[in-house]
Amino acid sequence: MRDDMLTSVLTELNGTSADIEASGVISTDGLMMASVLPAGLDEDRVGAMSAAMLSLGDRTAQELNRGGLEQVLIKGDNGYVLMTYAGEEAVLTVMAKSNAKLGLIFLDVKRAAESISEML
Repeated sequence: MRDDMLTSVLTELNGTSADIEASGVISTDGLMMASVLPAGLDEDRVGAMSAAMLSLGDRTAQELNRGGLEQVLIKGDNGYVLMTYAGEEAVLTVMAKSNAKLGLIFLDVKRAAESISEML
């Protein structure tokens, strides 16, 4: 049941913008809890990398006195990967196209992360 609710939030998030290509909710230890990913994308790999990158970002923010981590953004030639905490136990990872309007995506991701946090 919780999985269905998480998937529903992700489906709604992906539908808010044509620029969002995929999303997933991952436990902080790297296990995929729910996802809306395209075929060919390995759930386990996305989960493990998301948790590792967010953990590294968290440590970097602390070590460099930047305060609490809000998000990690990776920009590649083919688009963006955005990771943010969704409560203390989960990470919301979103993949977006290279021409995405990031301001709107940040807002939608923040809202989705809050909803996910309340569910968990």
